[in-house]
Amino acid sequence: MKQLLAVWEFIEVAAIAIIVASAFKFLAQPFLVQGASMEPNFDDGDFLLVDEISYRFKNPERGDVIVFRAPTEEKQYYIKRVIGLPGETVAVEDGEVFVNKSKLDESYLPEGTVTRTLQQSEFTLGANQFFVLGDNRIVSFDSRNWGPLSREKIVGLVQMRLWPFGAINALKEKGLSALP
Repeated sequence: MKQLLAVWEFIEVAAIAIIVASAFKFLAQPFLVQGASMEPNFDDGDFLLVDEISYRFKNPERGDVIVFRAPTEEKQYYIKRVIGLPGETVAVEDGEVFVNKSKLDESYLPEGTVTRTLQQSEFTLGANQFFVLGDNRIVSFDSRNWGPLSREKIVGLVQMRLWPFGAINALKEKGLSALP
């Protein structure tokens, strides 16, 4: 009889775990940072939790760090920071970023960071378009290269850094949440 109870308890716990994992998968997805385009704020190998629900009810905001399907290859995902919002004009001039002719405050970047563009230097965004940049402007492949990002490509908002644990406090200081 004890063995039967133990088996039943195991089945209950397994069923609850499956239900919770399924619900969690619907709400958020893990994401592994690959590459240096978001350094120094996010490093290669950082393991992040991406909220896939919030943007169903609201639009991304300037400064949000998002994950999206690459505009050039559907099966690849990128992580970048939202700089320009629908209807705005983003310009890169003299190493600085301007939104609607006002210099953008980018306190999340290291002092002395310079933003350059090789092609077009001004972008006017459509109704469902966003301008995104990597924090590591020297190596980032972003809207400067392929233009505005379509809203439909956005997967979700970076909410938590799960790994490495030592970087969680730095994430909190940047205004993002982290595990306690």
